[in-house]
Amino acid sequence: MRPETRSELAHRLFHYLDTGTTAMAEEMFTNPVSAYTSQERLALERTILFGEYPLLVGLSCQLPGPGAYVTDDDAGTPILVVRGIDGRLRAFANVCRHRGARVADGCGTGKRALSCPYHGWTYDLDGTLVDVPGDAGFEGLDRAAHALRPLAVTERDGLVWVRPRSGGGSAIDLDRYLAGLAPELASYGFERYHHFDSRTLRPRINWKMAVDTFLEAYHLAALHQRSVGPIFVSNLCASDAFGVHHRMVAVRRSLDELTDRREAERDFLRHTIELYTLFPNTVFVYQADHLEVWRMFPGDRPDRCTVHLALYVPEPAVTETARRHWTANLQLAIDAVDTEDFRLGEGIQRGFGSGAQDHVTYGRNEPALIHFHRSLRRALGVQG
Repeated sequence: MRPETRSELAHRLFHYLDTGTTAMAEEMFTNPVSAYTSQERLALERTILFGEYPLLVGLSCQLPGPGAYVTDDDAGTPILVVRGIDGRLRAFANVCRHRGARVADGCGTGKRALSCPYHGWTYDLDGTLVDVPGDAGFEGLDRAAHALRPLAVTERDGLVWVRPRSGGGSAIDLDRYLAGLAPELASYGFERYHHFDSRTLRPRINWKMAVDTFLEAYHLAALHQRSVGPIFVSNLCASDAFGVHHRMVAVRRSLDELTDRREAERDFLRHTIELYTLFPNTVFVYQADHLEVWRMFPGDRPDRCTVHLALYVPEPAVTETARRHWTANLQLAIDAVDTEDFRLGEGIQRGFGSGAQDHVTYGRNEPALIHFHRSLRRALGVQG
């Protein structure tokens, strides 16, 4: 983030502190409970949001050199991203063109080729079919037509994006998609970050409820009073939209305790947390010394989801002291979000099934939450 942006945000946050106010939406917003419970709505989200939109797969550090690869299965299309000998990233449907088996699992480095475990069909890192065992049985096979199916992939400023249901020739226009947010994301230097560790959570909630967790500071004092609540000012944030994406800045209590407010501009991140919602399913939680990336995916029913949390750090954790430090940070995030937010959310999800209410209400003091759900409605072409 540019220094002048942080300066403007600091002034805005001090105004909220001085006046006992916060960022406000123009009006309250109601959302039908069916947005979280409808199988038809879920199917539409899977088709449009998790098929047609660019999705963040991870940071470049997870694909450090030729032969490095990651797989991603939760968008519906099984995704494989691999760095070629030429250093370029390519993405494919992780599906062998013979009988449909996966040609890679998990993540790793040092791949020289992609080989199907079923019958041994083998592909080069650029997706070309290079070997068919027992090829006498496939005389006349058009190998070019049986290459791995390419997907659109873009690597920029340390971030890797894939559009799950697209041809490789269909480019991702990242500047257009990020709607003015690209320079701000570039300013963080994520290409220099290192992956520390990841966790996968499977709460029994709708995937959007998992995103909602990060979109308002209203709940901090009540829900998180035994964890992160004492650290933050509840019901106070700065809020800015970038197309369908959003930036929210939450405030640590230390900001209100400053005697020299110029210090807030000099060391903004010491007193705040910057949260970016990258539509449709990713949340960056950026703190002074690390980055959490939360990615939410729908399950096979409206009350199931998969959440991937990855922790990225500015320097490799090569000492035991560093590993303990980052492990503690990772556990703190899980304790607050999974143990508190998601467990509470499971009760909410069960309540939705009771028929006790037909809608939920978002207050004007929850502008990021309102922006997210308005953006969802527009993207899906639904009214409610």
